[in-house]
Amino acid sequence: MTTLALLLTESAAQHPDRPALRHDDRVLTYAELDTASARAAALLTDRGVEPGDTVGLMLPNVIEFAVLYYGIVRAGAVVVPMNPLLKSREVRYYLDDAGARLLFAAPMSDPHAADGAAAAGAALITVDAGFDALLAAHAPAPAVVSRAEDDLAVLLYTSGTTGRPKGAELTHANLRHNATVTATTLFELTPEDVVMGCLPLFHAFGQSCGLNAALCSGACLTLVPRFDPATALTVMARDGVTVFEGVPTMFSGLVSGLRQHPDHAGDTSALRVAVSGGAALPVEVLRGFEAAFDVAILEGYGLSETSPVAAFNHPHSPRKAGSIGTAISGVELRLVDNTGADVAPGEVGEIAIRGHNVMRGYRNRPEATAEAIPDGWFRSGDLARRDEDGCYFIVDRKKDLIIRGGFNVYPREIEEVLYEHPAVAEAAVVGIPHAELGEEIGAAVALRADADVAEIREFVRARVAAYKYPRRIWVLDTLPKGPTGKILRREITVPAAVTS
Repeated sequence: MTTLALLLTESAAQHPDRPALRHDDRVLTYAELDTASARAAALLTDRGVEPGDTVGLMLPNVIEFAVLYYGIVRAGAVVVPMNPLLKSREVRYYLDDAGARLLFAAPMSDPHAADGAAAAGAALITVDAGFDALLAAHAPAPAVVSRAEDDLAVLLYTSGTTGRPKGAELTHANLRHNATVTATTLFELTPEDVVMGCLPLFHAFGQSCGLNAALCSGACLTLVPRFDPATALTVMARDGVTVFEGVPTMFSGLVSGLRQHPDHAGDTSALRVAVSGGAALPVEVLRGFEAAFDVAILEGYGLSETSPVAAFNHPHSPRKAGSIGTAISGVELRLVDNTGADVAPGEVGEIAIRGHNVMRGYRNRPEATAEAIPDGWFRSGDLARRDEDGCYFIVDRKKDLIIRGGFNVYPREIEEVLYEHPAVAEAAVVGIPHAELGEEIGAAVALRADADVAEIREFVRARVAAYKYPRRIWVLDTLPKGPTGKILRREITVPAAVTS
């Protein structure tokens, strides 16, 4: 039998009394989580859910997320993780597209969850104070439903950078392999570890590298429903966090938080490794965090469609700042041009991925699947270079490339320079339409200290080729971010005064 649910049941058999999940003062042992997920599976069966059915899960980082996540796969059904901040029309779209007829949602999601579910013809169960009693009314399901390796376990919707979100079909084999490799060869997790759970569990990074990797190792995942630096520092000290997983804005926030709230810092000496993913980590942010916390950041790379991890700076191997490392066990990477041919050594190409982590396809979208996986290799949309040691360095998203007067400009390169300026806290470089050049270089920045825009422009101008520096720079209080805290270039609005 192969099913994602075995990650929990096997750990529960080995470590029944160890803490599996913590949320502030509430703790669930592995035995308690195992039993609760078995009750959730029975609840689903009683509601008419059958193997292969899809079930919406619209919760923040709370213990019930894990109970229901494993309960759903335990019943042989498919989890459809959803952001609890979705609006009614978005809820309806996800449920309709997934074919889900049951949704579990947090009270914070009402009335949008209720309206969206009603419009999609789906039943709604609100996970509120009475949920424990609802579970307790169901005897634990006697067995885990067997599933084939290529059966669906999770339908994970992408962020939808072009058009509406697409559902990446992730199998039991995809997710089990990715969690196991992440836990054993990348993070080297043991039952003694405490993993920080501040990444959203409805997102691929938090789900596979946080929840699944921790539970298959017998480790404890300590949950933080909403990241903020002061809370994160308090939890890290209180729970003795040994592994911190985050996106670049979280690392930057922790460094700032340490400066602004030294009283919240406490003792973070238990921290042994930090893991960055979800977006390119600026080298200056890496250096600042490592200096402040005296712990190394290992950067990795992946996508929703790759379960998600595809590459990593492996422990006990030389680490290169700014690199995503090398392919993980069982996965291959190539750099290809627009025809699918390998690019010459040292040249920029699109990352193509093949291995146990690549999704089955996009739900109900055969053409999009064929475009993404034309020859057995998944096209990531990310541009990179590979050095002489085989390490990969992300240059930028293929769609974010700016062409100014015939010259290619990669936003990430310019953002790295902006982050070197002591006043810049956040930066995003975008293309601005230009009648003669095609595109001009623009930059939105959020500042941690007063600074003159002209001075920032000259700072960058002195460090890059003349065609690369941003002629247009504007200041925002904060840059738009996705649910993980990743800065979203596509949502940057260029002020009219800047384009004139």
